[in-house]
Amino acid sequence: MHEGTSHPLPQDRFPGLRRRGFLAATGAASLGGLSLAGCGGSGAGSDPEPGGRPRRGGRLRAAFAGGGASETLDPHRANLFADAARAKALYDKLADYGPDLSARPRLAERWEPNTTLDRWQVTLREATFHDGRPVTAEDVLHSYRRIADPAEAFRARASLEPVDLDASRATGRRAIEFVLKRPTAEFPNVLAAFGAYVVPAHASDFDRNPVGSGPFRFVSFTPGRSAVFRRYDDHWDGAPYLDEVEFVVANDESARVNALLGGQVEYAHELAPTTARAHEDRGRIRIVRLRNSAMQAFCMKTDRPPFDDVRVRRAFFLIADRRELVDAALSGAGETGNDLFGKGCEYYADGLPQREQDLDKARFLLKQAGAEDLRVTLDTSAVAAGFTEAASVFRDQAKQAGVTVDVRMGSKDTYWSDILDRGTLCCYRSGAMPIESHFSQRLLTDSTTNATRWRHPDFDALYRQAQSTRDRRERGAVYERMQRRLYSEGGFLVWGFADWIIGTARTVRGVATDAPANTLDWARFDTVWLA
Repeated sequence: MHEGTSHPLPQDRFPGLRRRGFLAATGAASLGGLSLAGCGGSGAGSDPEPGGRPRRGGRLRAAFAGGGASETLDPHRANLFADAARAKALYDKLADYGPDLSARPRLAERWEPNTTLDRWQVTLREATFHDGRPVTAEDVLHSYRRIADPAEAFRARASLEPVDLDASRATGRRAIEFVLKRPTAEFPNVLAAFGAYVVPAHASDFDRNPVGSGPFRFVSFTPGRSAVFRRYDDHWDGAPYLDEVEFVVANDESARVNALLGGQVEYAHELAPTTARAHEDRGRIRIVRLRNSAMQAFCMKTDRPPFDDVRVRRAFFLIADRRELVDAALSGAGETGNDLFGKGCEYYADGLPQREQDLDKARFLLKQAGAEDLRVTLDTSAVAAGFTEAASVFRDQAKQAGVTVDVRMGSKDTYWSDILDRGTLCCYRSGAMPIESHFSQRLLTDSTTNATRWRHPDFDALYRQAQSTRDRRERGAVYERMQRRLYSEGGFLVWGFADWIIGTARTVRGVATDAPANTLDWARFDTVWLA
C-alpha cells in the first residue's frame, strides 16, 4: 500500500461480476503470445468523437484479462497485456514505438552514434521517480544489467544482447555511453524494446511498493484481481488528466463486455469481432478498432517431429485457406497473411507471391516425407479471440489433405508458457514491433521467446550482418533474404492480421485510434479523460 486509503477488492465492489464468475483468477492474454504487427499510420490519432476540452479528475476502471495469483508489477517480467499496461502506467522506457513502429524518445532526450555504429551516446531528460529522486544514468545501467542477467528469462534480454553492459558507462548524471558488441544500426529499437523499463537502482519490492517514473504512482495491488494507481503530478511529460486508474481483471471477453455495459468499468480491452458488430451502432458503448494489428498464426516446432521435416512445414503452408480462416475465425475483421510477420512494416518482403491453398501439392509433399497418414495435436485455448475458431477451421482444412488434427484445449492461465516449449503445433499471435525486433526476440538461436524453436547459426549471422549495415537499402536487402528463408521453411504459418478491438464508455475521451498494442499510445491512460 502506498499513499492513500485502501480500496475494496473488485469482487466486493462489482457484485454482478462475482455472481457470473467474471473475475475468477483464470486466463491470460499474452503479449508474448501476441505481438501485434500493425505498422501503418503516421501518427497516433485520438478518438473521433468530440468531447470538448480535456478535464481533470475521476477514476477510470479498465478491464483486462489477467494472469491469476502469479501476477507481478515487476516491469521486467511483463508478459501479458495487463502486465504491459500496468508497467506503462508506473514506469518509463528510454524510448517507445510510435504507431509507425519507429523509436520515439521518452526518458532519453536524444541519442547519437559514432561513425562505426558501435558506440551510442544517450542523454537523459530531467525526470524524477515517484519518491522524488532524479532518474540517472546509473539507474538505467542497473535496469539493463538486471534485464540481461543470464539467470533470468526477462523478455527484453534478447533485445539487449547487442549491448556490452560491462563496458558501457555513465559519463555524467544524465549521460550514458553504450558500448555495443558489434555495429548496430537500429540501436534505438533496443531502447524501445518491450519490457526494457527503467527502475531505480537496487529496486526490489515491486509488488508491495513499486517506485517508477511513469505518469501514475502505486496505491494498491492484489494479483489476479485489481491494481490502483494515482496521478503523479511531477511526471516529466505532464500530469495525467485522471486522478486514478484501476486495472480490473476480467478474463472472459463476455465478462469485460458485460462490465462495460453495466457501468462497472469504462474501458474493456480486447473484444471479439462479433461483439464489436453487435454493439458498434447501438450507442451504449464506443468501439475503437486498431486496424490489422494482431498477427494470427499457427506455430510449428521445427526441432521435433513431424515439423523437423521442412516438407511437412511446406505442406502445412499449403493446407491453409487463409481467407476462410480470416472470415471464420475473425469474422472478416482483418487481412490475410503470407507466413511473414509485420505486414505493412518497414522492411516487410511484400514482393513474395501470396500463398494460396493447394491441397494436391500438400498431399504430394506429405507423401514425400512419409507422412501420408499424419496425425498431429493442435494446442489452442480461449485465451485469445479467434483461437478456438481458427483451430476448428484448420482441423477441417487439414482433413482434406489427409491430415488428422486433434484439437487440444489448454488452460487460459498457463497457455502462453505451456506452448513456448511444449507440443508441436499451436495457435499463436503476436503484436507490434519492428521486423528486426521480431527477429531478435523470436527467431535467433538464443531468443527467449523462440516458440518455433528456429535455431540456425547462418540466420543469426544474417541478422548481425543487417545490424552492422549502415545503408538502409542494403540493410533491407539482408532482411529480405531472411524473410525469404522463413517464407520457404520457417515455423510460423501466418494466416492473418486481425483488427484489435477496444470498447469504452461513451464518457471516455482521448483513446488513440492509431496505436497497435505494444506501442506508446496503446493503453496509455495518462492522455485519457472522462467527459
